[in-house]
Amino acid sequence: MKGETIAWATVILGILYTAWKVTSPFVSALFFGVVLAYAVYPLQKRLRKKFSSPVSALLLTAIMIGLGGAITAGLLIISAQVAYSFYQGVVDFIDWLLQQPLPPEVIKFINDFSRQFIPKLSDALSRQAFSIPGYLLQLLVFFLAFYYSLAYSEEIMRKIHSSLPEKNRELGEKLLESVNKTLSALVRVWLLLNIAKGFLMTLGFLIFGVSDLYTAIVAGFLTFIFSFIPLFEGWMIWLLAAAYFVLHGMYGHAIGIAVYGFLLVSPMPDYTIRPMMVAKDAELDETLVFIGMIGGTWAMGVKGLIIGPIVLNLLLVLLKEWKKITSGKEPSHQPSPSPSEPQAHPPSLSP
Repeated sequence: MKGETIAWATVILGILYTAWKVTSPFVSALFFGVVLAYAVYPLQKRLRKKFSSPVSALLLTAIMIGLGGAITAGLLIISAQVAYSFYQGVVDFIDWLLQQPLPPEVIKFINDFSRQFIPKLSDALSRQAFSIPGYLLQLLVFFLAFYYSLAYSEEIMRKIHSSLPEKNRELGEKLLESVNKTLSALVRVWLLLNIAKGFLMTLGFLIFGVSDLYTAIVAGFLTFIFSFIPLFEGWMIWLLAAAYFVLHGMYGHAIGIAVYGFLLVSPMPDYTIRPMMVAKDAELDETLVFIGMIGGTWAMGVKGLIIGPIVLNLLLVLLKEWKKITSGKEPSHQPSPSPSEPQAHPPSLSP
């Protein structure tokens, strides 16, 4: 019997390990697909009044695929421009250094450095270009997770609630309520903050004279869209503007738009304004949200921005529940009578 248990445990562990190896490359795509489905679930509920759940989910997925295709095309164009501008800027900077009246030892060091660094930089940019098929595959998994999460949202919620143990059902309900409250706050703040980023990027383009009003509005819209995409965010827009100024020798404007974008668009607001807004919306402590976002990003990448605050809020719920349980089990501190003292007897009920 013991040998059979060990064999089954080995088989189960092997299956779990293999399943993790198969799905681990797509964890981020699956995660953000489910989060986006959660964000548009109110629209799904409205559409379900006219269509079935799979049809309404398919309509929303088709809309997202259209936006995703446009965003992907824009990302490819902008990424290529930023990569070329960065590469050309490094080459021009090294050529400029070599033309300066520097000591021969410094010139030799710069030459040796450029002969080693420039080929490695070119290889790194080439590898990024060849990673496009992998990005498209991640996008496919993202949309599949988005569709199935919406199409079977009601069934998923029923399964989650039915799987709660009866013994600690109240605690399970509190944990689910905590997740829903924190995630709702994160999604709302995400949307409002991205709208503000788009407006500020448009304003920055006009202040620093990057482009005319129409192009500035397009830049703000792209900033809003890209801010929903992990790793890209709005920094790509102001980085492209800074690269444009560098190529035209306007280094003061490049520094200005870079500092403006870094402080007001991305990434600084994600770690300053966002924690305060989430804490206020979810009625949490600002420090807890801030630590959750920073620590979550450090440990799990971009998805940690969402997972970190949720996990710390769940921990807070568990600590409160544990405090409630332990305080209920504390013994009474009333002094018990000494055994040596005579015990008082109840009065006799006999006449």
